[in-house]
Amino acid sequence: MAKGGKTGISRIVAAAGYSYSGLKAAFYSEAAFRQELLLCIVLMPLALWIGNSGIEWALLLGSLFIVLIVELLNSAIEAVVDRIGHEHNELSGRAKDVASAAVFVSLVNVAVVWGLVVIT
Repeated sequence: MAKGGKTGISRIVAAAGYSYSGLKAAFYSEAAFRQELLLCIVLMPLALWIGNSGIEWALLLGSLFIVLIVELLNSAIEAVVDRIGHEHNELSGRAKDVASAAVFVSLVNVAVVWGLVVIT
């Protein structure tokens, strides 16, 4: 059964508004997101200078966007877990730790991709 609500262009416009709200919330409430965004802003022009082809630019820039995407998901998981409760719970702690590990892996990915592009 279909849900009622917006369809077509109005749905797309509403979704864009929700996305903007999410980006704004992450920017104002998550220091890690601000730091990673700053890293991206600094490294993006460098990626265009270092890269010698569309593939290299895609790899360099894509690795940076992955960090932001994973950080947004990490922040969402943390918000949901914190909404449930602040008392210690093994599963809640594991969810937050795994999401944090995903951010770490995405940062390692940046280092590997950038390192491989620079040395080859």
